[in-house]
Amino acid sequence: MANSATFSVESYKRVDVVEIVGRIDSNNAPELDTLLSELLDRKRYELVLDLSAVSYMSSAGLRALVGTLRTCKKNGGDVRLVNISARVEEVLDLAGLTSLFERFDDQVSAVGSF
Repeated sequence: MANSATFSVESYKRVDVVEIVGRIDSNNAPELDTLLSELLDRKRYELVLDLSAVSYMSSAGLRALVGTLRTCKKNGGDVRLVNISARVEEVLDLAGLTSLFERFDDQVSAVGSF
């Protein structure tokens, strides 16, 4: 199952950390979108996405991130990215999205930034 991805959420008092492992493509981006939407539905607007184990992200995955970021910002929150792999960094760059997201090297500093 080379095309699969797994997601796990660790909830803290104010911040949720979402760890994403695998490839995010058009097949599983809706799964990511659903997971993020469920957090937003519970009024969790301060999110840290750990992308250290993401080997690939398609435009569908980027859309999920940007849509989530927009909703968080509208509600006084934010989305912070942690441990972005070089390949995902490149995709963000090509899409012109690099400046939208604050980036951190580890979860602790990302969570602490809120």
